[in-house]
Amino acid sequence: MVTWRRTLYALWLAQLLAIIGFSLRIPFLPFFLEELGTETFEQQALWAGFITGGGAAIMAITAPMWGALADRYGRRIMVLRAMFVASVTISLMALATSPWHLLGLRFLEGAMTGTVAAATTLIATVVPKERMGYAMGMMQMAVFSGSSIGPFFGGVLADLIGFRASFVAAGAMLFIGGVIVLLFVTENFERPKRLTGDQAANQQSTWAIMVGASMLAMMLVLLIARTGQSAAQPLVPLFVDQLGAFSVSSVAGAALGLMGLTSAVSSVVLGRLADRLGTRSILILSVSLAGVLYFPQAAAQTSLQFVIAMGFFGIAMGGIMPTASAIVASLAPMERRGIIYGFTNTAMSIGAFIGPIGGTMLAAWIDMRFAFVFLGVMMLLTATWVWYALPRTLDRSRRDAATGDKSS
Repeated sequence: MVTWRRTLYALWLAQLLAIIGFSLRIPFLPFFLEELGTETFEQQALWAGFITGGGAAIMAITAPMWGALADRYGRRIMVLRAMFVASVTISLMALATSPWHLLGLRFLEGAMTGTVAAATTLIATVVPKERMGYAMGMMQMAVFSGSSIGPFFGGVLADLIGFRASFVAAGAMLFIGGVIVLLFVTENFERPKRLTGDQAANQQSTWAIMVGASMLAMMLVLLIARTGQSAAQPLVPLFVDQLGAFSVSSVAGAALGLMGLTSAVSSVVLGRLADRLGTRSILILSVSLAGVLYFPQAAAQTSLQFVIAMGFFGIAMGGIMPTASAIVASLAPMERRGIIYGFTNTAMSIGAFIGPIGGTMLAAWIDMRFAFVFLGVMMLLTATWVWYALPRTLDRSRRDAATGDKSS
């Protein structure tokens, strides 16, 4: 097997285990907080929000730092750092006796981990350019699949072995993921040489790359996409309840699970298609379609209509992350990809922080349906910006690379 393929598939499995481990705690976290002394529903919701969003906020600050270290010392070691540290922080949550302990560990987790950004950076440096869309699609498939599987197994484990043992099980999954990376992932990393005065002057700075129209468009795409995804977590159960579903938890789980399933499949299919037709075209199509498909969700009159709309919405969302990540790889020099992906992870972390807060505020202050409409309009405006900001040469170079790969 070609080395980059072995690395890709090993990272896929490790990332799947990592995301399952991270998301295991989602369904039972409020009830564990009750065990730790939070007496009212409002207190549980407040603590759960701080614990979930706080880690994302810290990660938004630290991600570029880890990216810069990845460029200097290697990307594989950053994946190992994220996996093993997360294994420790999640396992230690089993020993918590106060909500403050969970919050502190979550802050530490946000500061020291970040498996998605670390793995994406490594993939961007070892996979050939003409297979980048497929590779990024595979990694997003792991993220979407893990996000769908994790909460389900978390609820089952909590009922079978209890809350504290479930945290240990989650930590074990991160540890196994780290061992897989240690044994099967390789990287031919050469520490960058110090540039002379003329070379340093001619090299484009990281800041110049980040403020370019194309990279800013990618940052906006990732920010808005992650905002919409994270806003769905608190909105979906509330909206399903508003639609009068017989079993709110089951229907909400079905909606989120179906979205995760269709996103996982489409991320690979559309990522592979982007390698042939061009990442720019598939990204614009995916962002536009995602924007349009927010409106059927807002217009749903029954829970069945809403679940079906979420399934189609997942298809569009699955095409956004792999194509955007592939475009970032094409815009960033090899020696700067760590810090560049660190900044893109900052954008996604900000989206993960403001999504649940902004979505519930819109729903509470205006209307539940308006929240979906607002997100759809934002996505369509983002698609318009991407259309003007990204050069069409991205598609041509991608098709030329794919043609050359087939002919060789």
